[in-house]
Amino acid sequence: MGLFNFLKKKENKPVKEKSKILLSMPMFNNGESYKLNDIIDHLKTYWGLSISDIEGDDSSAVFRIDGEMVAVGYMPVQIPWGDIKGTAQYAYNWMTAEKDLENHNAHAIVSVLAGEKTTLERFKILSKLLCSILMTSNSIGILQGGESLLIPKDQYLDFAEELKKGGTPILLWVYIGLRKSDKGNSAYTYGLENFQKMEMEVIDSKIGLEEIHELMSNIASYVIGNNITFNNGETLGYTEEQKIKITRSKGQFVDGQSLKLEI
Repeated sequence: MGLFNFLKKKENKPVKEKSKILLSMPMFNNGESYKLNDIIDHLKTYWGLSISDIEGDDSSAVFRIDGEMVAVGYMPVQIPWGDIKGTAQYAYNWMTAEKDLENHNAHAIVSVLAGEKTTLERFKILSKLLCSILMTSNSIGILQGGESLLIPKDQYLDFAEELKKGGTPILLWVYIGLRKSDKGNSAYTYGLENFQKMEMEVIDSKIGLEEIHELMSNIASYVIGNNITFNNGETLGYTEEQKIKITRSKGQFVDGQSLKLEI
């Protein structure tokens, strides 16, 4: 990502966050499942994580990853179809999701329970745990309904490579919505609120959807990775000359207030 020039903007001081449970669901066809021991071994060898306090088995288990308590439970049933369909209609990254998932008949419930680490650290733990499940099983993809995310296996693993590089795989945690109309192209984030940040929107821009998506992804990644909080009237840009104005107002595609990026 290009270097942002945040005018009069410095990294925010860390604040004590009130953590909440993070939840995600890997899905399986043909009654397949995961193996707890394989997940544990992969977390240790591939990610180099500390695993402790293991209780349970392949049907349900709790354990700690670098001190944070996580839970994994197997459900030999399909996720309610309304939940799948409701998310699939927005999954432009997985256009065949409804067809691919119509016969899935099992899923896991994966949780990172409330803990002491920051939200960013806890989302990283969630993604590493999900990757270990995906890489040691035949799971077909991930549903993260709280963020409107439906991600096929190969794509999830591809995005998660950023974690190996110390990066911020924003598209595993935040949905970037895209809209096209006669007035122009729009985009919005859904999930920044989890990180105590205000959702962002671009409304009726003349630039292409692909460019808007890349820009929104980069800004969201920078905001989360560096704990940046924008305020009404500030500007940001890739260069000294570029000044994207930020305005706080009622959200058009998200609830409550949002930050509008004038692009």
